[in-house]
Amino acid sequence: MNEGGNVDGPRIAVEGLTKRYGGVTAVQDVSFTAEPGRVTGFLGPNGAGKTTTLRALMGLVKPTSGRTTIGDVPFPRIPSPATVVGAQLEASFHPGRTARDHLRTLAPLAGVREARCDEVLRMVGLETAASRRVGGFSLGMRQRLGLATALLGDPQALVLDEPANGLDPAGITWMRSFVRAFAERGGTVLLSSHLLGEVEQTVDDVVVIAAGRIRHASPLAEMRALAAPEVEVRSPDAQGLAALAARWEGSRAGSDGSVHILGATAAAVGAAAHAAGLELHGLTERGESLERLFLRLTEERAPLEGTEAAA
Repeated sequence: MNEGGNVDGPRIAVEGLTKRYGGVTAVQDVSFTAEPGRVTGFLGPNGAGKTTTLRALMGLVKPTSGRTTIGDVPFPRIPSPATVVGAQLEASFHPGRTARDHLRTLAPLAGVREARCDEVLRMVGLETAASRRVGGFSLGMRQRLGLATALLGDPQALVLDEPANGLDPAGITWMRSFVRAFAERGGTVLLSSHLLGEVEQTVDDVVVIAAGRIRHASPLAEMRALAAPEVEVRSPDAQGLAALAARWEGSRAGSDGSVHILGATAAAVGAAAHAAGLELHGLTERGESLERLFLRLTEERAPLEGTEAAA
């Protein structure tokens, strides 16, 4: 995809994917899609199975069962794959090579001219570092070079594993703008992260995985609708406040002496406080934060076979 050009990105599909390593099940019956023109966040804690799933999608591991496709075709059968999908997974760079030389070694494999190397370095903001050796790059600069590598073939889709890792706040803002613009031109973006807050302003759709199983998949707006009500309560009577909060599961203490009660309304909490004769100095109804909902969705349930799931 040339800068400013439009494209019809491919649909990415994971269907019933299971991957076992001996007696360890890394992912179990994982199914979801990433649609063109949208950014899909593949979210879960470290060890949830995100990387295993993305590696299976890119043909780097063979599924035990199930299938993965990009534009209805498994990755190993895509003609000229670099023009269809670019991936930033476990990037490996020779520390003695410059950024430009790293890309030059890959350009023939992607089927592009050497001039494309400088184009993608400019696209990711590394044009002034093109002649620097990669061994001296920061983690954030390596992330940008990994993205430049993914862009070499001018692909219609991007698969990015933790692309914001190592970026400073300005870099995260830049990455967010880049992938949004890519999707708005019609490209397909699938990106993983273990932090919902890191990608909340970037993604259109969310797929949540934990312990190798899908916990939730929907547009981001639908996920927000699942957030439970939460009430913040304040009282000078700490013991009475604790007794009140104990009536509801999911209560937690705030850092400022308040108590947050999940799944309750202000009316219900106020009535209970009145009945108990508890003096209140604050009663505020708030929505559950999306990050807290994400943590709730990824809480461990039934474990998979063997030891904990792979990355």
